[in-house]
Amino acid sequence: MQVRLLISLLLLTATATRAQQFPNDQQQKLLELTNQARIEQGLPPLHWDPSLAAAAQAHAQKMFDQHSLSHQLPGEPDLQARAAEAGAHFREIAENVAMGNGAEGVQKEWMKSPPHRANILDPRLTNIGIGVVEHAGYWYAVVDFDNAVQNLASNQIEQKIAALLSQRGIDPSRSPAAARKDCAADEGDLSGTHPLFIMRWEGTNLDRLPGPLEQRLASGRYKAASVGACGNQVAGNQGFTTYRIAVLLY
Repeated sequence: MQVRLLISLLLLTATATRAQQFPNDQQQKLLELTNQARIEQGLPPLHWDPSLAAAAQAHAQKMFDQHSLSHQLPGEPDLQARAAEAGAHFREIAENVAMGNGAEGVQKEWMKSPPHRANILDPRLTNIGIGVVEHAGYWYAVVDFDNAVQNLASNQIEQKIAALLSQRGIDPSRSPAAARKDCAADEGDLSGTHPLFIMRWEGTNLDRLPGPLEQRLASGRYKAASVGACGNQVAGNQGFTTYRIAVLLY
């Protein structure tokens, strides 16, 4: 009996995990309606995010249990904290909630409501997770949207910035230890390596260098760099993720 019970629990856990990795029929219908609305406005479709789906499904279940429509129920964390606890990392986040008759009914309510329609058609948002609890054909539905930020290790962040510097003729092979020491500092040079210029910043985009750093590089004075990252999430910021970086130029 104990072995059978354990097998049943494992199967239930595996099923729940798969349900978050891939949308079920209810979630898929809302996903299609949402992306159809975006495509009709010339916007790219949203991508399924298992972390957002887990947060949305948990909130939909709480709305059903309490027979209440709300973005935050008594004793429940707010949206940012719920998404962060589910593993999401983002620079923007939004949520739609509704109770209605099926996917079409719920979507129709949202598209008639300016704030909800704005979330669906927000060009800044890239990812989506959906939660649905159905009872006798009546849906408790939650859609969480975000503009995701990759959760990267420090060395991955440094590699991306180093590649940008290499494209500009700067050798980024100096030890990252020097820049890592300076990364969290407010001012001054803690590395002891006497760089000619220090640039520290915090942001969410690793595809380009900050303007002031680009201006320095354009001078042609610098040949080498140390690149260091010092953590990729601001403590206590509940899912809002940024990269903290320092570049020392020599």
